[in-house]
Amino acid sequence: MERWHVVTAILAGYLALTLWIGLRAGRKRSASVQGYVAGDRDFGLLVMYFVTGATVFSAFAFLGGPGWAYSRGAASFYILAYGVLGIAPWYWIGPRAAAVGRREGYVTQAQLITGRFPSRTISVLFAVMSVAAFVPYVTLQMQGAGIVIEAVTDGHIPLWAGAALAYGIVVIYVLRGGVGAVGWTNTFQGIFMLIIAWTLGLYLPTRLYGGVGPMFEQIATQRPELLTVPGLAADGSPWSWGAYSSSILVSAIGISLWPHLFMKAFTARNDEILRRTVVLFPTFQLFLIPVFLIGFAGVLFQGGAPETPDFILPFMILETDLPAIVVGLFCAGALSASMSTGDALLHAAASVTVEDGIRPFRPMDDAAQRRVIQILVVVVGVIAYAFALDENSSLVVLLLTAYGIIAQFAPPVLATLYWRRATTPGVLAGLIAGSATSVFFLQNASLRPWDLHEGILGLLVHVPVLVAVSLATRPQDPTHVAGFVADDALHAVSESPHG
Repeated sequence: MERWHVVTAILAGYLALTLWIGLRAGRKRSASVQGYVAGDRDFGLLVMYFVTGATVFSAFAFLGGPGWAYSRGAASFYILAYGVLGIAPWYWIGPRAAAVGRREGYVTQAQLITGRFPSRTISVLFAVMSVAAFVPYVTLQMQGAGIVIEAVTDGHIPLWAGAALAYGIVVIYVLRGGVGAVGWTNTFQGIFMLIIAWTLGLYLPTRLYGGVGPMFEQIATQRPELLTVPGLAADGSPWSWGAYSSSILVSAIGISLWPHLFMKAFTARNDEILRRTVVLFPTFQLFLIPVFLIGFAGVLFQGGAPETPDFILPFMILETDLPAIVVGLFCAGALSASMSTGDALLHAAASVTVEDGIRPFRPMDDAAQRRVIQILVVVVGVIAYAFALDENSSLVVLLLTAYGIIAQFAPPVLATLYWRRATTPGVLAGLIAGSATSVFFLQNASLRPWDLHEGILGLLVHVPVLVAVSLATRPQDPTHVAGFVADDALHAVSESPHG
């Protein structure tokens, strides 16, 4: 039997098992919108840990991470840095948001914001910006799945077919099970990809160089520029400190503000589970260590070079003549990374569109909301799939672009929960000004001062505008504000018997 036949059989088994888990988990949730979008607010620590970790570390980490370590060296370390920095504020923000969400029945990020700052315009802006960020992120996941399947089947299953196969499975279980299916498939996929990453991350340096230490000794001798922070830019020139540091900062600001992650605050059984998830999350960062080792193992690899850096991991797997079963398990591990993020993104994109972009203008009952969300899961998937067929985009660059949009959610969220003097006109003006600035510098990268990320430049405009307009407009009713900002009110909610 040819190797690609064995790989395909293992892949089929993995996809079938994932589908079974997703469909089975979905049956345990109620048919309401709360059940489909917020999992009946009943996620325990195990599911919260893996749904957070597996959702964050996706195809960009399993493929883009090694690709950057291989081609840009120390530049890839920014990925390791921002996760720990970015999740820390969630220790305080998460329980606050969850407490208000339980009290008011919120299931999305924008519902929390517009609960404090009533505005259908803000709600629609959040929906549009969320979907605008979700599409390149889902595209990234689909490309990752297609890249892996095409590579390990020797091109017998091309990228377009591989992406369609993997995400056809995702769409089926997300349609059926909602966030419950996302949670339990992420748990399975998270465990699986951790095992595969560590196995390959230790095996390849040992097989090729005699160990991790000897590998870095050889790189330090032959390619020392790859081990010097901040590493290399895409064109091979040194990456500037402005670009490196602002990439860390914008990603750290945005990581817990992604709507598909923020919404998980509304799924937790209680505040303690949220806090424990934050404390444990850095352990998931260990997943990146073997991922980077794989990329560095390719630097001096004698078997040639892949077409693009993002192909380095599947390229090395094939060129080192590993047994077909190992190649198949690697493929399944990479798909775990891709699908565990893609399912959450598709679910959140559709949920946000309905809850924040449509329902404020057209009230719907539970059955109608769930039906429209399911339709939009398919629509968003088709749009992202069309973009995924363009193979020229770097996976990590796609992610960094999306973070520029998501970072603009930080000021409204912080103003909602921490600043009493913030007003609806201030939040709206800041959101528009910051987003417009970010988009301008995205389109005109040569004008960015000090090579700063466009999302950071957007925030430098966003925050002053929010503050200035808020101070220039009428304060909100103190009683209304107290329901969101007052420590005693939120503490009372979080400590209630239902909390």
